[in-house]
This record gives sequence, structure tokens and C-alpha cells, in this order.
Amino acid sequence: MARFDSFFHLLANRSVLAAGTAYLLWLGLGWLVIANFDRIARRLVRKTATKLDDLLLEEARFPLWLLMVVIGLFAVARYFELPRFIGVRIDRGAALTVAFAALYLAIRLLINLARVAAENNAGLRNVYPSLANLARLAAWGTGLVMLLDLFGVSVTPVLASLGIAGLAVGLALQDTLGNFFAGVYLLVSQSVRLGDFIELDNGLKGFVEKISWRETRVRTLPNNIVIVPNSKLAQTVITNYHLPESEQACLVEVGVGYGSDLARVERVTVEVAKVVLEKTAGGVPGFTPFIRYHTFGDFSVGFTVILRVREYTDRYLVSHEFIKALHERYREEKIEIPFPVRTVKLQGEQD
Repeated sequence: MARFDSFFHLLANRSVLAAGTAYLLWLGLGWLVIANFDRIARRLVRKTATKLDDLLLEEARFPLWLLMVVIGLFAVARYFELPRFIGVRIDRGAALTVAFAALYLAIRLLINLARVAAENNAGLRNVYPSLANLARLAAWGTGLVMLLDLFGVSVTPVLASLGIAGLAVGLALQDTLGNFFAGVYLLVSQSVRLGDFIELDNGLKGFVEKISWRETRVRTLPNNIVIVPNSKLAQTVITNYHLPESEQACLVEVGVGYGSDLARVERVTVEVAKVVLEKTAGGVPGFTPFIRYHTFGDFSVGFTVILRVREYTDRYLVSHEFIKALHERYREEKIEIPFPVRTVKLQGEQD
């Protein structure tokens, strides 16, 4: 009964009634000001090319309302003679609300900036929903802690317990967390993407089938799946045959006899290479192949034929067709493809 008596006594207090009336008028005025400000600001930001001002205006609406509520309460508490316990609560609540509004605005801006960046980054687009949910959870969790502190609930023991529990979980899940953050890095950096053909420094080659929070699955050319932990993949040297583009050179080593006319050999080889690139699936028709002599070998003049294929695995078929066609053309042109010759002298044999 004593609580009800004090409650009705508070309502009968003229200063409280006057403060409540003034506060309602303040909220009405604030609503008109914010609504008109929002309309004018929207008209202005439509004329700009950047999206940053749109994001700032969109996310500032809720914090502005919080600040309007807090400023009204603070002004009412200062102007009217309210009971001391109400004034203390208002002052404390105002400080916490301003801190929460700033935190909320910062987190929301980061989330939306990540969303805009994800529109041009497939990897970030995959991790954006989870990161956004974690950011929202952090914002509202902080707000809940502030609210409990406002009502006098001691949160220090709870935070200490959560800190100890978090440390224990972090140590227990060290490898899992390492794979998780490595997976986020791989997805966001786009150094390895789904469908890319990669080669690791241990010789593993294959197509990237899946990048999950823990592991990356690589399908090798024999059609087997190799599972690589993300932390291992992030630390190894990777050759990505799809970056910066999938088109790449295909090198074929050839040798001709020392008696060959090298200018004629070059002309014939380039002619064959052009035809192969035009007719073979995976070749780049518009590319002009060329050769480079590089070695006076033991039994031949060595050179490299540079072809162009659409992606890494196309080199197998293109090389196959090129070697067949070149062998046939050399035979027609009487160009010798020598093979190793060794003279073996037995001990004691007479010359």
C-alpha cells in the first residue's frame, strides 16, 4: 500500500504533472522537427552520387529519436523541481542512452558499408549475413547491459563470468576459430573463389568446389575431393590459374635437327599452331602463336611454342592436337625431329 500511496502522491505533485505535459509537447515538437529535417535531407542526398550520405541519413533516424527523448528528459529534469531519485535516474539514463545511440549508429553504418561492398564482392556477400547478425547481437547485448546498469543491477560479476567462459571456449576451439577466420579471409579477399583452378605448393591441383567456415574442398583432375583446412590453405603458397583471368599461355617444348632451316621451321610451326588454335575447343582463335629458340642441345636445337588457351585444363587437348598436327606437318616438310643417340664403347674393344 505504501508504494501505491507514494505513486499517487507523485502523480498529485504539480511539478511532475507540469513536467509530463512539457515533455509531451517537446516530443510532439521533436517529431515535427525530425520529420521535416528528414524530408529536406532526403531531397538533398538524392542529388549526390555517393551512397554514404543515404546510409547515414537512413541509420541516423533512430539515434536522433533517442537523443530527442533524452534531451527532453534532461531539460525537464533541470527545469522542474522533480523528486531527487527521478532526477538521478534521468541523468544516468541520459548518459547511457547517448552512449548506446553512438554505438548503435556506428555499428549500423559498418553493417551497411559492408552490405554496399558486398554488392561487388561475391566472397563478402557470402559472409555478410553472419557478420551482420553478430554485429546486431553485439549492439543489442551492449544495450541490455546498459539497461541493467541503469536499474541498479550489478553486471560486473556476469561480465567477469562471461569473460572467463569465453577465454576457456576460445582455448578449446582454437583450431576451429583459426579455420573460421581463415575462411572469412579467403572469402573476402577473393584470392581463391569457387570454380577456380588452383595449385598448392605441395603439388595439389584442382578446382575449388566449396569454401565453408572450416575447410575448403578441392576436386582434383582424377575427380577426387581433397579437404584442406582453411588455416592451412591461408598459410600455403597458392597458384590461382583463374587470376587475373582464366586465359593463359600454353607452352610446348619442341626440338629440331641441327641441319634444319630455323627460319622455315619457325614459319611452319606458327602456321600449324594457328590452325590448331582455330579448330580445337579451348584454344583462343584470335591469338597469334609464336616460338622462341632457347637451347643448343646434345642432339637438337630446342625451342618453345607459345599457344593460348581459355583455361588451365584446355592445355591438355590443345597440346595433344598441336603435337599430332606438328608431327604430321614436319614429316611432310622433311623437317627432322631427332631422338637421343648415344655411342657406347665397351672396355677392351678395338677401334
